Amino acid sequence: MSNKNLIQIREFCLYHEIENTFITELHNYGLIKIIIQEEDEYLEPEQLPAVEKMIRLHYDLKINLEGIDAIAHLLNRIELLQQNLIASQNKLRLYEEKTEELN
Repeated sequence: MSNKNLIQIREFCLYHEIENTFITELHNYGLIKIIIQEEDEYLEPEQLPAVEKMIRLHYDLKINLEGIDAIAHLLNRIELLQQNLIASQNKLRLYEEKTEELN
């Protein structure tokens, strides 16, 4: 993977004025994935919205890492439930359309 698309953690932390250890702790909790290339640590661009949300939770709302872990788990669960609901609604719509065609 080319590091052209990756975000260097050191630069990211400087930009957001946070400690590098916070990103390391997020990784240790399994909340994000750190990519190591040529002795530098990087984040994938897809992770940025989630990481920035976790930064706000921790620094602005003073939520500890255990709380962030719980919140992230619940948000992922909600997203999965929403996807299941949409899939069920689509199936129901199909069923209703077929029933209407038969009548």
